[in-house]
Amino acid sequence: MSALTLRLAGPLQAWGASARFARRTTESAPTKSGVIGMLAAARGMDRGDDDTLARLAALRFGVRIDQPGTRVRDFQTAHHADTGKSMPLSERYYLADAVFVAAVEGEDTLLDELHAALRNPVHPPYLGRRSCPPAHPVQLGLHRGTGLAEALQTEPWQASTWYRRQRRRDATVSLTVLREARPDEPNADLLRDQPLSFAAALRRHALRTVVTTTVEVPNPTARVASTPKPVPTHDPFAALEEESA
Repeated sequence: MSALTLRLAGPLQAWGASARFARRTTESAPTKSGVIGMLAAARGMDRGDDDTLARLAALRFGVRIDQPGTRVRDFQTAHHADTGKSMPLSERYYLADAVFVAAVEGEDTLLDELHAALRNPVHPPYLGRRSCPPAHPVQLGLHRGTGLAEALQTEPWQASTWYRRQRRRDATVSLTVLREARPDEPNADLLRDQPLSFAAALRRHALRTVVTTTVEVPNPTARVASTPKPVPTHDPFAALEEESA
């Protein structure tokens, strides 16, 4: 088994696990469905190709929150392309200035294909919605013989420079990790973002188990505290003694 890591960073991201009519929310971290959809698009997979989707959905998924970002709300209007009639006002939520490290674990052959696809994608990647392009190439690296948890532990901190400066006094930082639970792991949460079908007529998702942990990673911009220089002793009467001598 190996792990493929991705850097998901951009001005805006939106990772919705559910939607109600004109209200489109976002989770606080990338969903498995959204990241698997990105990988599928990079390979040029058709939406109705459930067999290929099943191979991708079998990958174990995890995400590390390197920079949580800020949740913002936007109101959007639209008009029907043919009739010109106004469409209902929609309320959409996004994550601004967020950075995540996502990882998938699986067989080397499949991960090699996905790594190559991300370097030369058939369809461009986007961060949850088409209006949210990534700020940088999303692929980080391919970790041979490394599991999901270890890859999320060893990948360097990917936060923006301005955000890292806020923690410049800390030699290490504690980051939240959301990853798929193993069968023997207790206290797992349920999230409905296990993709079963991306077909436009009937999208389907199942529940998957998620555990929340933390990892400590080095801070590359930390300032090393220097040893203070000793303060010389000062006797205000020393000069007077020298004059009297």
